[in-house]
Amino acid sequence: MFDRRLNIEDIVRTYRQEVYTYIDAKLPRSHAHSDIVTFYEMLRDYPSRPSKGLRAALCMLTCEAFGGQRDLCIPTAAAIEIFQSWVLIHDDIEDDSEMRRGQPVLHKKFGIPMAINAGDALHGKMWEVLLENKRILGESKTLSILEEFCKMVNETTEGQHLELTWVCKRRWDLVDEDYFFMCGKKTSWYTAITPFRLGAIIADADKHTLEQMVHLGYKLGLAFQIRDDALNLMAEEKYGKEAAGDIYESKRTLILIDALKRCSAEEREKAKQILDKPRPSKNPEEVKWILDLINKTNSLQYALGVAEKLAQEAKQYFEEVFKEAQCAEAKDAIRSFIEYMVSRRW
Repeated sequence: MFDRRLNIEDIVRTYRQEVYTYIDAKLPRSHAHSDIVTFYEMLRDYPSRPSKGLRAALCMLTCEAFGGQRDLCIPTAAAIEIFQSWVLIHDDIEDDSEMRRGQPVLHKKFGIPMAINAGDALHGKMWEVLLENKRILGESKTLSILEEFCKMVNETTEGQHLELTWVCKRRWDLVDEDYFFMCGKKTSWYTAITPFRLGAIIADADKHTLEQMVHLGYKLGLAFQIRDDALNLMAEEKYGKEAAGDIYESKRTLILIDALKRCSAEEREKAKQILDKPRPSKNPEEVKWILDLINKTNSLQYALGVAEKLAQEAKQYFEEVFKEAQCAEAKDAIRSFIEYMVSRRW
């Protein structure tokens, strides 16, 4: 039952705790072989680190808004969070990242081969948890949920491929629409579209509502990612990732795309020379030069303005998509949740 006394941060925290308690119970702990115990500890590493749990909460709130029971969502919401864990393990390797949720990334702690294997194992656990739905939701609805996860995995990996390709090919001839296309795949599907749709499926929402959620989630996911890109450059301690890590990793963010468009030809060439260097070859002075260029071109402010516009558009879509919602309190919470996702400080 939805608790109307809680504010949105309390709701997210409560729902995250429910989901991660479930995940903790599903991931193995003990084994007769000590090396397998170490492996199990690796599987628990990312899920045990502080995280927002936004995707799980969005799924559960959507289910409640359309008259469903949130406890029926817990295995599905848990699978979304497990999905994020294994994708982040692989993503950190692909990007040569240093920090994740305030700690060294898994491959820095255990090495790349073991980290890849742990990610693969969590991928398997995701499908295993989803099959729990057969018992509580029935085979037909379980199959629909599995199909949603297949779509989400396909879209996310296509988006990741685009981003990796741009780095490998040293592509800097990008415009805002390129970024939106990539992020629409990489971020929007697993951050917003799929959580919305999964909660709605569990609550038996109609097909038209599910179709509309793609447009809503696309806008919200873009706004969320742009905010995340900005936080990377404004990094506070709570953010949990490496400050300016996107520059070290040469991420093609909306901020950087805009800065390269607005700067002089000489500045653009210098920026490209720095950004095309492998991560270990970049030094702090070069990264600071890029940050100064971003400040000079006001590109951070530009991107935040785009994020705000997208968030406003998402709110307009939301009112239409959720007009048939049965639980007003849950609907109000999602409205607040949308604002929270794009105004957060971590």
